[in-house]
Amino acid sequence: GTGVPKFDAVVHFAAIARILITPDNECFRVNTMSTYNVMEAAVKLGIPKVVFASSETTYGICFADGERKPDYIPVDEYHPTVPEDSYAMSKVCNEACGAAFQARSGIDIYGLRINHVVSPEDYATDFPAYLANPDLRRRNFFAYIDARDLGQMVDRCLAVDGLGYEVFNVSNDDSSVGLSSPEVRARYYAGVPLRREMGETEPFFVSDKAKRLLGFAPQHSWRDEVG
Repeated sequence: GTGVPKFDAVVHFAAIARILITPDNECFRVNTMSTYNVMEAAVKLGIPKVVFASSETTYGICFADGERKPDYIPVDEYHPTVPEDSYAMSKVCNEACGAAFQARSGIDIYGLRINHVVSPEDYATDFPAYLANPDLRRRNFFAYIDARDLGQMVDRCLAVDGLGYEVFNVSNDDSSVGLSSPEVRARYYAGVPLRREMGETEPFFVSDKAKRLLGFAPQHSWRDEVG
């Protein structure tokens, strides 16, 4: 007799996690329709906020066939989203749906362009190879996001209201390779315009907007985990 339960927000991270797990059309179908359904249900039920997982892949670098370089560095949310693969296409479509549902309803809808997620146990197993061969990190902009800091990012999204529709890059402050940022730029991004000056070990996919609007403050680094 109490009616439909009331909820403060929906956090929607469920998806086909990348290309090559399912056929391309199935990846696109599942990722777009699930996100559409979540947003539509939230709007119709009067839930005031949706936080959903977009992706670093929207910029068209990660799953490109062959090498692609960004239009400028570091990559922020104003960089064009021009993917070629079904996974990233689905994420761009989800962002368009998010903007449309927000315009229709006025609720808050925040899309998180999440970089490569690293769990604490991954540092010891994965990062020695990244330090030995920085080429392995080119498709991820030499960036990553610690799973614990991703949790903090979600918490900040839930805490800050009234932004309407926004997309946010989500990454740690630290490059995922042993080279300095100037060394990475010289080796991998020669000729790519520099949008702003960068820190000595800053990645090339940055979360400045999340820090400014949400108070996001990543706490973790591979340097604390790998000798």
